[in-house]
Amino acid sequence: MGAQLRVYKRRIRSVTATKKITKAMEMIAASRVVKAQRKVAASTPYATELTRAVTAVGTGSNTKHPLTTQAETVTRSAVLLLTSDRGLAGAFNSNAIKAAEQLTERLEREGKQVETYIVGRRGLAHYNFRERKVAESWAGFTDEPTYADAKKVAAPLIEAIEKETADGGVDELHIVFTEFVSMMTQTALGDRLLPLSLEEVAKEAAPKGEILPLYDFEPTAEDVLDALLPRYVESRIYNALLQSAASKHAATRRAMKSATDNAGELIESLSRLANAARQAEITQEISEIVGGSAALADASAGSDR
Repeated sequence: MGAQLRVYKRRIRSVTATKKITKAMEMIAASRVVKAQRKVAASTPYATELTRAVTAVGTGSNTKHPLTTQAETVTRSAVLLLTSDRGLAGAFNSNAIKAAEQLTERLEREGKQVETYIVGRRGLAHYNFRERKVAESWAGFTDEPTYADAKKVAAPLIEAIEKETADGGVDELHIVFTEFVSMMTQTALGDRLLPLSLEEVAKEAAPKGEILPLYDFEPTAEDVLDALLPRYVESRIYNALLQSAASKHAATRRAMKSATDNAGELIESLSRLANAARQAEITQEISEIVGGSAALADASAGSDR
């Protein structure tokens, strides 16, 4: 019985140490998600206004540009998947990967060849394990992305969209990331970055009843779009990276809180088992003492006779 009590005590110490770790990770994630929320809130207006500017240029001119013009026949598509470098975030990565795979399957059913770009070690590990081709990948900055990281990710994508498909370019660009809705809700979704759907964007961006202005372009609308293309892609990717980082920290906080609560319940259960084992051990010792005393008394009474 003493051996069983030692096993329970050892498990209680182990679970208690784990609980301290998960509690610390929960507090760290809680502090990081607040900072990430502020960055998302700061970057969203810039991305929104830049999208409005691109929409204004696209609707105010007849220039054919990869930023605003859909190819007559789309044969190649690029999909950028945003995951995290670390786990311990519940279903955060698996949901994003699942959304990317569903998007890829849909594009392939439409007869398009898909080039996959991945941010984050988790997504890259998933694709490498299944021996799926990855055009390019990045890692090491998913917890706290910067605009420089977004530019690094955007560079090969912009190059691919500007190339002819015969030379290895793509006709459209999609991004899959996790949108931060609230501390309790994060949604994995896919969005088409390029080319822009001008009618949909204009409908969302312009207030009801607003008359859109007319523009004159200097030197040309095409030059303006050439200048806006990298800024637009970089700002949208940067905002998606921030949304993904905030979602990851929120998912980690929720997962670590659940782990901490489960550890507390396990410690309570093990403590009850340890108390029962100790009580059984004490009862057995008392029984042995009483039995030994009774045996001695019987032996003493027999010798007196």
